[in-house]
Amino acid sequence: MVTSITSETEFDALKSNGLSVIHFYADWSEPCQHMNNILEDLVLEDEFRNIKIAKCLAEDFAEISLKYNVSAVPKFILFRNGVQVDVLDGADPIQLNKKIQALLTKGEKTDQKVEDISLRLKSLINSAPVMLFMKGSKSEPKCKFSTAIVNLLKEIGAEFSTFDILKDQVVREKLKTYSNWPTYPQLYINGELIGGLDIVKELIENGELNDLLKLDNSKANLNDRLKSLTHKSDVMAFIKGNKQVARCGFSNQLIQILNQTGIDYETFDILSDEEVRQGLKVYSDWPTYPQVYVKGSLIGGLDIIKELKEGGELIATLKGEI
Repeated sequence: MVTSITSETEFDALKSNGLSVIHFYADWSEPCQHMNNILEDLVLEDEFRNIKIAKCLAEDFAEISLKYNVSAVPKFILFRNGVQVDVLDGADPIQLNKKIQALLTKGEKTDQKVEDISLRLKSLINSAPVMLFMKGSKSEPKCKFSTAIVNLLKEIGAEFSTFDILKDQVVREKLKTYSNWPTYPQLYINGELIGGLDIVKELIENGELNDLLKLDNSKANLNDRLKSLTHKSDVMAFIKGNKQVARCGFSNQLIQILNQTGIDYETFDILSDEEVRQGLKVYSDWPTYPQVYVKGSLIGGLDIIKELKEGGELIATLKGEI
């Protein structure tokens, strides 16, 4: 049945949610009566069951009529969520049907788009047991908060994947709404939001994050060892061989360059410890050797050291000044 508007409050409520069609009419107008009969038929159709259809006596609600420029009847105004989206003047049931169908189709496409985005976000969140949405990547964080949370996760030996929100504006904006969490980074475990940097810090301090991650103690112990090794000296070089005898060409080139700087450094022979050799690749997210660390932070491999030397920045970098 077509709703008859009896108050301004009812009018506002009826048009405020979803799709609604309101007929401004007059009792004395035969075209209006004809269109009211058409509307009574429309409300019985299944395809229109989610549309609110109403009629409003234009002369009885002069302020509303003035607001919506109702100077002649019949006149139909179509609303979506309180916003006027279309209008039809005159008794034209075919055009009215077309306008309603167009809005229904547009609404379905919008709903489908929202659903597609939600499915994509859900897929991304569940693409790894531990997912971190951050600025940059695990190896190259692009903000201090992302850097901090990556370092924390590495220190406790967490295996995790990352998604760079700077490369996808849709994911960056929509994930805030999807997760109801307005900032980044965001950490998910088994598809569930854990929180951002502050939450992760708190969980680590309380010893709860290990339980959530179900970390293998041996991995945690290895990461503690790797952390200790990378901090053993202000400048640490992980190479094949040692300072005196390098056992590959790349390690030998690195040693020659470091010796020329006059800066003290220590080396670790990765050929002597397979656990360190393999574990450090994951810990640093750097797949090759040699690797150079300054005060526990990875600088890079031979190519990076060469670039720093050519740019005149190597000594300052090794001193921790850059």
